[in-house]
Amino acid sequence: MASRPPRPPRPAVPAPTRAEITTPEVLSEESVIELSLRPQRLVEFIGQEKVKSNLRIAIAAALARKEPLDHILFHGPPGLGKTTLAELIARELGVNIHTTSGPAIEKPGDLVGKLTNMREGDILFIDEIHRLRPVIEEFLYPAMEDYKIDIRLSEGPKATTITMPIERFTLVGATTRFGMLTSPMRARFGIVERLNYYPDDALELIVRRTAEVLQVPCDVDGASEIARRSRGTPRIANRLLKRVRDFAQVEGEGRITKAIADEALRRLDVDEFGLDDMDARVLRAIIEKFDGGPVGISTIAAAVGEDAGTIEEVYEPFLVQHGFLQRTPRGRVATGQAYRHFGYTPPVVTPPPAPQPSLF
Repeated sequence: MASRPPRPPRPAVPAPTRAEITTPEVLSEESVIELSLRPQRLVEFIGQEKVKSNLRIAIAAALARKEPLDHILFHGPPGLGKTTLAELIARELGVNIHTTSGPAIEKPGDLVGKLTNMREGDILFIDEIHRLRPVIEEFLYPAMEDYKIDIRLSEGPKATTITMPIERFTLVGATTRFGMLTSPMRARFGIVERLNYYPDDALELIVRRTAEVLQVPCDVDGASEIARRSRGTPRIANRLLKRVRDFAQVEGEGRITKAIADEALRRLDVDEFGLDDMDARVLRAIIEKFDGGPVGISTIAAAVGEDAGTIEEVYEPFLVQHGFLQRTPRGRVATGQAYRHFGYTPPVVTPPPAPQPSLF
């Protein structure tokens, strides 16, 4: 019997590039690991105190009335816990959660199976809900309001449609682009909550909790150093912790200290403000190539070799919030803080000339 040829080795999963280190998006190799780091109860969820308080009340009221929870919309920057909150809500209610995303739903039929298989009170979670096609939104409206769906049995001018009742359910939507949701869709959510960037003290607690889960010794100063460079985003904080852990195990004594964290993050091109290589390229391009702006986002994208949508959604919000960038009607402008951060002298702003006194 001929021997089987040896199986080719499995390709190694590439480590995040330096440009990916501080992206708030989920990297492909992180999805399984991230699940193990998520809290299991709402009380374990760190930060977003106002949102948690409102959700506790809504959940308690729904359980007391034995009714499904009202439809919920979470919006805000990526990486702040929208998916985690949806899963925690399902766990607190003791119901199932059915997960999908806007781009994955191409036609109404893609939702029929999920909606008809849900039990009373179950949750349908749609990530990137702003990317739903108009025909999908129209299909969802009667499902959200009247708990029924219209199923087309044929096509054409004489198409046959039947109306099918479904169990009462809760739709939880998540979006990073709240303004792209249509008004009719926004109006159908009874609970709308915005998730904001985390303060450093909350991120420090998250870093320390994750270190315990990963069984990595981490002192307070080391956790604080990682937290303040995490761009206000738990997902980035956990990613940086795992990269610093590598340095601690290989070049240190296995314990994450302030010195280890500082050296590791410096070598990963994450500075004391949490700015990474792409942030620096964006700001330097505006300062060096366009005299500080104003300059359009498409021009910036061409100058740094990055997608305009990625710059606008991933990098720009952090730079604006932390005072490195201004958005104006004419384009993006580098601030004095950005100039000073890179060792440049901010331009002198010349005040407009005073109006001439009228002769009449």
